[in-house]
Amino acid sequence: MPDATSFNARTIAEFRANHGRVGAGFAGAPLLLLHTVGARSGAPRINPMMYLPDRGRFLVFASKAGSDRNPDWYYNLLAHPDARIEVGEEILTVHAEELHGAERDGFFAEQARRFPGFAAYQRKTDRIIPVVSLMPTGGPAVPRASDLPE
Repeated sequence: MPDATSFNARTIAEFRANHGRVGAGFAGAPLLLLHTVGARSGAPRINPMMYLPDRGRFLVFASKAGSDRNPDWYYNLLAHPDARIEVGEEILTVHAEELHGAERDGFFAEQARRFPGFAAYQRKTDRIIPVVSLMPTGGPAVPRASDLPE
């Protein structure tokens, strides 16, 4: 099984080369690239992930494939909720906010209905998988480092 770093690097490259479309396990799924700042390190991080669109915001799911621990990007957003996402060819600034209660439950159920793997992830762990809203802020988006002239 490939490690997460090389898997993410290949997925990010494919996403960018194909205007936001990716094959294999992500084929046909809505995918974005989440840019965060490390909670402890302060280093930039990029994670590909599926999302559920909801009235202009992007809902992401901290499933970590059903691990008993939340993914690092979740902690990064708690520490630094202002982030960027790439969706298709757009780069947007967003503000992250965790959903709770019935709102969280309803959106998680919808994602699990659309993509049953999410239901399987929840069954694998005792933790409640967080749902995070990424709301575009309308602020200027900063280009990717790869888009900047050298």
